[in-house]
Amino acid sequence: MAKITKWEPEDPQFWAQTASPIAWRTCGITTFSLIFSFATWFVMSAVVVRLPNIGFKFTTGELFWLAAIPGLASGILRLIHAFFIPVLGTRPVISIATIIKLIPMIWLGYAVQDTNTTWGTFMVIGFLSGMGGGDFSSYMPSTSIFFPKRLQGVSMGIQAGIGNFGVSVVQFVTPWIIGGAMLGAVVGGPQLFTKATPFNKGDVTLTKVAADPTAVGVDCKKKDAPCVVTDIVISNPDLAAAIVLVREGDVLKDVVIQDTDKVKAIQSGTTKDASGVITEIKPTKGIAVAITRNPAGAISNVVISNVVKKPMWVQNAAFWYVPCLILAFILSVIFLRSIQKPGKGFKGQFEILSTKNRALTHQWNCVITYITSFGSFAGYAAAFPLMIKVIYGGFDGAPEPLAYAFYGPLIGGLSRAVTGPIFDKWGGSKGMFWTFLGLIIGCLVLIFGGFLTPTGVDKFQGFFYVMLWIFLMTGIANAATFRQYPIVFGYSPSKGAQILGWTGAWAAFGPFVFASLIGMSIERTGSAITFFIGASIFYAYAFFLNWYYYTRKGAERFDYGNSGGTWWDKAKDSWTGGE
Repeated sequence: MAKITKWEPEDPQFWAQTASPIAWRTCGITTFSLIFSFATWFVMSAVVVRLPNIGFKFTTGELFWLAAIPGLASGILRLIHAFFIPVLGTRPVISIATIIKLIPMIWLGYAVQDTNTTWGTFMVIGFLSGMGGGDFSSYMPSTSIFFPKRLQGVSMGIQAGIGNFGVSVVQFVTPWIIGGAMLGAVVGGPQLFTKATPFNKGDVTLTKVAADPTAVGVDCKKKDAPCVVTDIVISNPDLAAAIVLVREGDVLKDVVIQDTDKVKAIQSGTTKDASGVITEIKPTKGIAVAITRNPAGAISNVVISNVVKKPMWVQNAAFWYVPCLILAFILSVIFLRSIQKPGKGFKGQFEILSTKNRALTHQWNCVITYITSFGSFAGYAAAFPLMIKVIYGGFDGAPEPLAYAFYGPLIGGLSRAVTGPIFDKWGGSKGMFWTFLGLIIGCLVLIFGGFLTPTGVDKFQGFFYVMLWIFLMTGIANAATFRQYPIVFGYSPSKGAQILGWTGAWAAFGPFVFASLIGMSIERTGSAITFFIGASIFYAYAFFLNWYYYTRKGAERFDYGNSGGTWWDKAKDSWTGGE
C-alpha cells in the first residue's frame, strides 16, 4: 500500500474532509496494539512474584533483576524506534513490532513449566519481553504526525493513557487466568503453587543461645547470629497439641508434627504420570515445619507455617496474549497507512542532538522531565508487586501483591488519558510544575511516614495509598509532556515527533533502573529509603528545569496553553532559524 504523499492536518478544510477519519482510525488501531505492547512488556513483573511459589529458587535480588531487565531492553530498542516512523512509516513498523512479540510470550509460557529453567534463561526472555516497551517510541511519533498541534495533547493522551492500561491488564488478569486450565491442556499442565504463612511471634516463641557456650556478646535476636534453638514455646493450644519437640537430654534434635483433629500436616496432593510429570493437583491445607541447621547439625532456626497448596497454570499469563497479538497484527496490516514525510533519512534524525536552535539543551530538559513522568510510572509499575511482597510479605495477614499492584498503573493510565484536554487549554509546563511537586511530597511521606520500614501489616494501607498518589502524579505529568514537547520544538513538526520517541527511549529504562535500584537498596540497607531519597533529589532537579525554561514568566519556550499562548505563537512570524 502506497504512502500518503499529501498530509496537511493544520489545514482546517483538509483535516475535516480527509485527515480526521484516517488519523482517528490510526489512533484507534495503534492504541489497541499498544495495550498489548505494554502488557507483554510488564508480564514478567507479574510472573516473577509467582516463581518462588512454584519451585524456582531465586534470591530477592535475582527476582528484582527479572522485573527490571525488560526495561533495559525497552530503553535500547526505543532509541532505535525513535527514528523509524519518519523514515519507514506507520504501517510496516507497527505491524512487525506487534507480531514479533509472539517470540518471548511463547517462550515464557513453556519456561515457567520447567523448574530447571535457569535464571539466565529467564533474563533472556525478560530482555525480549522488552520489545513490548521498545516500540512505544514508534507509536507516539506516529500519532504526532497524523494530528494537528491543537489535538496532539488529546490524541496522544488517549493513546498513551489507554495503552498504559496494558500494565493494569497484565497485573489484574494474571491472578485470575493462572487459576485454572482455561487455555486447555494443549499449553501444558498445572504447577504446584505453595504458599507458607509463618505463625506470628505471639503464637510461636523460640529460645536461642550462642552455639559456642564460651562466646561473649552474641545477640541471638539478630538474623544469622551463630545461635542454636534450645526451646520452643507455643501459646496456641491447638498448634501446641500438634507439635512434638524431640530431645536428647537437654539438646533439641528435631521438631515434628503429630496430626490432631484440628491441626494436620500439609500433604502433597499431587498425582504424577510414569515420567514424573504432574497430571493432577488437589488443593490442600495444613501446617509445615521448616528447620535450619548449622554446619554441626544443631538446629539454628525453626519456622512453623500455615501452608496452602493448589494447582496453578502460570503459563496462561503469557499464552493468552498470543491471539491478541495476532489480531492486532492483522488489523495493522489491513487498516494502517503511512505518511510520506520529506526527510534526511536516519542520519538526519540525529540533528535533534545538535546545538542548532538550542535543540541539544531542550532535548536534555525533555529527557529529564519525561524520565520523571513516564520513567517513574513504568519503573514503579515494574517494581510495585515485588515491593509489596518484599516489604510487607513477611507479616501475618500479608497482602496479595497482584491483588493491589494493578491499581497503580490503572490510576496512572486513566489520569494520563483524561487530562490531555486540560493541558491543551492550560499548557503542559503548568501541569508538570504541580505534579513534580506532588512526586516529591509522595516520596517524603514514604520516607518519613515509616511505610518503607514497617513493623507490621498495619502500615500497608498507608503505603498503598501513597503509592497510588505517586502513580496519579506520574500519569498527569505524562499527559502534560505530550502537550509540551511538540510546542518546545514548534519550529519543526518532524523534530516535535522525534522528541517524543527520543524521550520515550530514555524513560523506558525506568523499569530497569527503578526495579534494580529499589532491589539493591533493600538488599544492601534493609529498606527502600535510600532509593526514595535519591528519587526526591532527581524530581527536584526536574522541577527546576521545567520552571526555569518553560513555566516562569518570560521563560525561553513557555507554554501557557491554547488560552494563554506559546513561545512559538509569538516567534513564528519572525523565525529565521529553519528546522
